[in-house]
Amino acid sequence: MLAIVHSRACIGVSAPPVTVEVHLSGGLPALSIVGLPETGVRESKERVRSALLNAGFEFPARRITINLAPADLPKEGGRFDLPIALGILAASGQIPPESLSSCEFLGELSLDGALRPLKGVLPAVLAARQEGRALLVPNANAAEAALASEDDVLAAGHLLAVCEHLHGRARLVPVLKADLAPVADQGERPDLSDVRGQRVPRRALEVAAAGGHNLLFFGPPGTGKSMLASRLPGLLPMLDDRAAMEVASVHSVAGLPVGHGGWRQPPFRAPHHTASSVAMVGGGSSPRPGEISLAHRGVLFLDELPEFERRVLEVLREPMETGEIAISRAARQVTYPARFQVVGAMNPCPCGYSGHPTIECQCTPQQVMRYRSKISGPLLDRFDLHVEVPVQGGEILMQQGGDGESSATVRERVAIARKRQVARRCVNAALAGRALHEACRLDREGERLLSGALEKLGLSARALHRILRVARTLADLDGQEHLANSHLVEALGYRQLDRQQGRNSPISA
Repeated sequence: MLAIVHSRACIGVSAPPVTVEVHLSGGLPALSIVGLPETGVRESKERVRSALLNAGFEFPARRITINLAPADLPKEGGRFDLPIALGILAASGQIPPESLSSCEFLGELSLDGALRPLKGVLPAVLAARQEGRALLVPNANAAEAALASEDDVLAAGHLLAVCEHLHGRARLVPVLKADLAPVADQGERPDLSDVRGQRVPRRALEVAAAGGHNLLFFGPPGTGKSMLASRLPGLLPMLDDRAAMEVASVHSVAGLPVGHGGWRQPPFRAPHHTASSVAMVGGGSSPRPGEISLAHRGVLFLDELPEFERRVLEVLREPMETGEIAISRAARQVTYPARFQVVGAMNPCPCGYSGHPTIECQCTPQQVMRYRSKISGPLLDRFDLHVEVPVQGGEILMQQGGDGESSATVRERVAIARKRQVARRCVNAALAGRALHEACRLDREGERLLSGALEKLGLSARALHRILRVARTLADLDGQEHLANSHLVEALGYRQLDRQQGRNSPISA
């Protein structure tokens, strides 16, 4: 007999269909799996055998051939245990084969027949719906599946419960769709009101949040660079349904918790400076998303930026421009989304005290040059804002409570500025080509001002475009349709590293 069961693989953030074909024939008892199975799939025959016997089913003493189609798609993991078990039961007449046609099945079996949780369930829910079929998943994945459920997701905890459902004796209740209504606050995220002083860096955070710009803080140790960076996610607008589903799909594939709490909050990732390039962009023999994809639609914070290996930093350049990362291996190519904001933090020199008002720097110009050269010019150009975080006086630091606006207040202004960008169908940080020219028209005086600044600072064309994008964001925050000279001046003021005497010279206050 032949039985057919529908399932889903997991390739990147997609879930291509897999048809599990089970054929029972005469001959010596044996079980073989074909269709490009990897080790985890080949081992499933032992898990399935034990699960069926321990659940009280008969394991056919016949020759069993299992084909996972399409044959050229690599299959991995334990996600096909349940479809294989159901195919054997249907082919041997222990469950009705016709009950399998309207549903897809995912699940790893334990030896007693219980269903274990899987990675990548959320993309499978969305893909199964497009095919017009329901999806059955383990109970442990029910909360994740509820994010996309439309009464077409079933959850079970044991193989017996699945079989009872297929027999029609005890129907499984569809997983209810989760309540994804926007919440009033951003949870327990750090608040901007905790920051004392630092008027210019606080303003830079608001500009970065409003326009989606990359931001680089530099200054002596202990001035609050990391503290400021951790406040950026709290200034960003909550994600809409589409963006939140993209983020949740990436986290689902990576095996990270996906739940209702923080559903619409932009992610915040802060990898250590010892992270490898594979950890940053993703990869491995079976490609997995890296930090840049886990920060999709959110913030990637790189503390101690020059301490990262230069090779690691250089791999960020392309995804910072394109918003995605393609990981190529001999067997396949996987593309992950990677549209993120980068916030970097660095000291001005190896000892950290160049430009400090009271502590003398101990570094030689050659040491500073080597330290600065770890960040290439093309990478530095990709930061829209370079902002110094200066040392604050004792009176400011000893103030009781914060002395500035809260994250909620700033977030309201950011949301208004973002609405203006929605009308242009593009956040300012991504403006390019004709859209950039139309959104950033300059009068003659503005052209002269910007042309003079470019010649004096020796800026690249990329830096010019970033200045215009920042100026556009400043105009949006002011509620103005056209760029004013004040916006250009302030945008130029945020290119502080370009204003130094050459990029390989020490950073001074």
